[in-house]
Amino acid sequence: MTELIQVKLLPMEEADRNQFILDNQEAFRYGALEEFGVRDEHFEDGEEIISRRSIEECMDRKGAEIYRIILQEEKVGGVVLQINAETKHNELALFFILPAAHSKGIGQAAWKAIERQHPETKVWETCTPYFEKRNIHFYVNRCGFHIVEFFHSKHPDPNAPDECSKEDAGGGGMFRFEKVMKV
Repeated sequence: MTELIQVKLLPMEEADRNQFILDNQEAFRYGALEEFGVRDEHFEDGEEIISRRSIEECMDRKGAEIYRIILQEEKVGGVVLQINAETKHNELALFFILPAAHSKGIGQAAWKAIERQHPETKVWETCTPYFEKRNIHFYVNRCGFHIVEFFHSKHPDPNAPDECSKEDAGGGGMFRFEKVMKV
């Protein structure tokens, strides 16, 4: 039996903002390079699969909660949550584990900590690119999400219609996931 991993979610300190962004880009780049190798047509701004601007937009949105995932006093990942206290439909806007910490149960432990931190949540929502098999497995098989929609050029995300226009240039689509919580 696997030992239960204990992680902490600590609010990101402003002095850590730049490193948080760089770590997020490293984790996303790792996933893209693992899938596609050294090809750059999937990258947003030359070398990054997710641009600094995209990350900062998530971080700066009203209602965003930003946490570092800590394991044994070491920063091993991060998360940006979008919390809607009115509807209790919350979003996992960004979630990453640094590549050196993959496949150790840290992501699942962090997700459980997020759920404990927000027991009022009725529905969690998140998205991931179509090529991120690792993320799809994680959300569906480890965290209990369900795929509810696939965004692509013929069915763009109404909240980000330009994202799927990149598909024709080698971009692709995005899966949208939901997890309905038991009340």
